[in-house]
Amino acid sequence: MRAEKVILLVREERDQWEGLRSTLGLGVENLWVACCFINTEIKMKPDKEQGFKENLEMLEELEGEVYTNVPVNAERYKMKYLELKDLAKKLSEYDLVVPF
Repeated sequence: MRAEKVILLVREERDQWEGLRSTLGLGVENLWVACCFINTEIKMKPDKEQGFKENLEMLEELEGEVYTNVPVNAERYKMKYLELKDLAKKLSEYDLVVPF
């Protein structure tokens, strides 16, 4: 079975940059992708902040989606806010769920 819809679940601050980059990589391979930042505020070092925003824009251009259950992330980075219970329901839409 080939997974066509993939979502990455990013739960740790140390994995935020690489989680988004991995999602982008899958999007470039023409998969339907999403990245979900769960239960942690996104904190980028100043030298990575602009690159993180550019990666979010690139993911949007690839028609990927970005979700979070943290209101400050949704506001700062224009991500789709969903409560955890709604995020859990959304997982059923994907062929592959990758805890990152």
